[in-house]
Amino acid sequence: MERIDGKEIAARVKEELATEIADRARKGKKIPHLAAVLVGNDPASETYVAAKVKACQAIGMKSTELRFPADINEEQLLEVVDRLNSDVDVDGYIVQLPLPRHLSEEKILSRIDPAKDVDGFHPLNAGKMLLGLPAHLPATPAGIVELLARHGVKTAGKHCVIVGRSNIVGTPLSVLMSRKNPRANCTVTLCHGGTTDLKRFTLQADILIVAIGSPRFITADMVKEGAIVVDVGVHRVPSTTTKSGYRLVGDVDFDNVAPRCSAITPVPGGVGPMTIVSLLRNTLQATTR
Repeated sequence: MERIDGKEIAARVKEELATEIADRARKGKKIPHLAAVLVGNDPASETYVAAKVKACQAIGMKSTELRFPADINEEQLLEVVDRLNSDVDVDGYIVQLPLPRHLSEEKILSRIDPAKDVDGFHPLNAGKMLLGLPAHLPATPAGIVELLARHGVKTAGKHCVIVGRSNIVGTPLSVLMSRKNPRANCTVTLCHGGTTDLKRFTLQADILIVAIGSPRFITADMVKEGAIVVDVGVHRVPSTTTKSGYRLVGDVDFDNVAPRCSAITPVPGGVGPMTIVSLLRNTLQATTR
């Protein structure tokens, strides 16, 4: 069993991005600028945004963090979006999800300038992705495709089963993994919480990608011997062996599933770092465009 080390692969991608940005600086070209909008104080969102800011600093990219209280109203947040759309120095930005319930994620995300939508959530970018046209790709799906390719996973002709149909991961990933290119070209089955006899499908997977949002949901009896497993989930569970009193686990029961796999991503250190570098790459592309 091999571990697919997202942290190590992401470090290599960061070095490549840092080289490109340094080259732009030497030629007097604009340095990419990524902004992040954070509403409220959700712990997971706080951690994720902090990691993005740190990653920007590591590769020489400019970053701005905009924080707002959880009780900000929709019109106020839309005004923030409008300001970022018109700010010529900001090349790309994200509105960190989830948002408080009184705010419409659909309305906020649809207001973002598609050219600056480096999360790839705007309907225009989603539509272009579906048609195979140039667009900002969703960061996590794009990161997973990159992760598999750089680990040397042969995907062409393989059966890829995706568990989870969210607009952020599962659905766009099903499109990308079925694309006719060397990094994909899979036969894709998209499963979800309403799939009858889910195990029947997961046992067929040469490549099993899990983004169902439930800790340790995939058990050893649901995975084919020799399968490649990508775990997108991140959950805090109580632990008596850590100082914090908790530890991170994924959607896959790693300890019992790993022995059956030819390769598997750990949690943490698998998909997460690749999501961040995909966001940075989208920002650099937004700058060059």
